[in-house]
Amino acid sequence: MLNLLTEPLSFGFMRDALFIATSLGILCSVVGSYLIVQRQGILGDVIAHSVLPGIAIAIFLGIDIFLGAFISGTFSTFVISWIESQSRVKVDAAMALVFSGFLALGIMLITVLKSRVDLHHFLFGNILGVTTGDVWRTLIITVITLFLVKIFYKELLFYTFDPLGAQASGLPINIIKFGLTAAITLTIIASMQAVGVVLVISLLIGPGVTAYLLVKELHQMMFLGSIIGVIGSVGGLYISYYQNVPSGSSIVLFICGLFLLALLFSPSQGILTRPRGKRNRSRVLQHSEGK
Repeated sequence: MLNLLTEPLSFGFMRDALFIATSLGILCSVVGSYLIVQRQGILGDVIAHSVLPGIAIAIFLGIDIFLGAFISGTFSTFVISWIESQSRVKVDAAMALVFSGFLALGIMLITVLKSRVDLHHFLFGNILGVTTGDVWRTLIITVITLFLVKIFYKELLFYTFDPLGAQASGLPINIIKFGLTAAITLTIIASMQAVGVVLVISLLIGPGVTAYLLVKELHQMMFLGSIIGVIGSVGGLYISYYQNVPSGSSIVLFICGLFLLALLFSPSQGILTRPRGKRNRSRVLQHSEGK
C-alpha cells in the first residue's frame, strides 16, 4: 500500500504535478466559493475561454502568455459589465455573447497571426508537462491570493452577500469587484496548465459546491472545499498515473465523484439521508414549479 503512494514520487514530473495539484486544489476552492455564493459560477467559464485572444497576441508579440491571458480575461469581465449597464441585456445573455465572441476572436487571431498555440493543450491541459517555472508561478499566485483573502475577508464577505449594503456603507465596491475578477482570472490561468479551459470550471466550482452541501458558513466552505480540492486533485493524478488515462479528466471526474457522494449522503442536504419532511417539501416545490 505504501509503495503505491510513494512510487509516483520517484519521478520529478509527478512531484511537480502533485505540488501544482495541491496548490490548485486550495486556490480554486477558496476563489470558487465566492462565485458559488454569488451565483456566478458560469463567469469562471467565460473568463477561461476569454483568455485565448490574449494568449494569441502575446505569442505574436513575444511576451509572456500569462500577461496576455490576464489582460484578456480581465477585459472580458469589463465588457460584460459595460453591456449590462448600457443596455437592457441581462448579465447571463451578456456572458453568453462575450464567451462566444472572445473564443471566436481568439481562434481568428491564431489563424491570422499564425500564433503557435497548441489548442489541444489549451483546451485540455497537461499537468504532467509542467515546468519548475510553472510550479513557482502557481505557488506565488496561491500565496498572494490567499493572503489577500485573509486580509480583506470581512469586506469580501459583506460585498458577497450584500453588495448594495456594502456600497451604502462606503466600501469601494468597484475595487473589490476588480480584485475578485483579478483573483478569478489568475486562478484560471494557473489552472489552465492542469486541466485546460474546457475542464477548469469543474476544478473552480466542484470542491466548493461539494463543501456547500456539507457546511453552512463561508469560511467553513472554503476550508472543507480546500480539503476536497486537494483530495480530488491528488487522487485524480494517482488514478491517471496507474491507469494511464488523461490527468485533467481524471482530476475532474474524481471531484465530480466526491460531489455526487455529498449530493446523495450529506447529513442535512443529501438526497438519501436528509429528513423525510425536507424530501416531501422538495417534491412539492418541484411539482408546483412544474405547473
